[in-house]
Amino acid sequence: MGNLGIGIKKFLSNKNTVTVVGVVVAVLVLYIAYNMRVQAAVNPISVPYAIEQIEPGTQITEDMVGIMEIPPSMLEGDVIRNQADVIDKYSNADTLIPQGSLFYTRQVVEKEQLPANIILDYPKGYVLYNMPVNIESTYGNSIYPGNYIDIYLKITRKSTGTETATTNSDSELMQYGKFIQNVKVLAVKDSSGQPVFSNLDEQRTPAMLVFALPEQYYILLKKASYLTLYDSELVPVPTNESLQDKPDDLEMSSESLRDWIETVTYWDESMG
Repeated sequence: MGNLGIGIKKFLSNKNTVTVVGVVVAVLVLYIAYNMRVQAAVNPISVPYAIEQIEPGTQITEDMVGIMEIPPSMLEGDVIRNQADVIDKYSNADTLIPQGSLFYTRQVVEKEQLPANIILDYPKGYVLYNMPVNIESTYGNSIYPGNYIDIYLKITRKSTGTETATTNSDSELMQYGKFIQNVKVLAVKDSSGQPVFSNLDEQRTPAMLVFALPEQYYILLKKASYLTLYDSELVPVPTNESLQDKPDDLEMSSESLRDWIETVTYWDESMG
């Protein structure tokens, strides 16, 4: 062992030998690194592609997506590499994805990011309704798309300045009560029509709740808002329906409110 140690010391003390060894090691490292880079550039990877042409605003289902292997060197730009990042998403509203094309992040969006995403969610025969709201009426911006609400209706007669303290007719009384229940919120939008929750980095103020109603309920709400002698206000109240496996159906809560609106609007129409 002593002779071996002496031999190693002599070997390392020879500058020429150390230089040669250093060069060999450096070349070997460069070769290994280069070979790894070549292999990484040549070995194909699996990426999703469109089996068929996908129209703008279309939900991308599993049967529309295939897998192909291509060299990484061909992956330019923001190519989506995972199938899970494509399936059940939507093609952007201004994007047509050709058959055989790879998917790019700018082409694929969540449903909430589509400008007209709410038209995908409500039943046939229903009508969309915009309810004006603010931070206070949405409980500090706590009503989200997919939540269920009950709609309360408040109606008061406009003051004419001629009322007396003895006035006590039905037409002078405030009408208030739960009007329609189990209404699913489709969208919450700000004053410019942008979804409030599509970008959590931006603080957007809710200005409208969008939901869908059977046509007869839609007409009743519109009648209430068009009254000439009364002020009306729709009040959203969150429920726990969204926590249930099968939420209850949307339904009318107050037949008396409905009958009162029908009577008053008929009178307004005949007088106008």
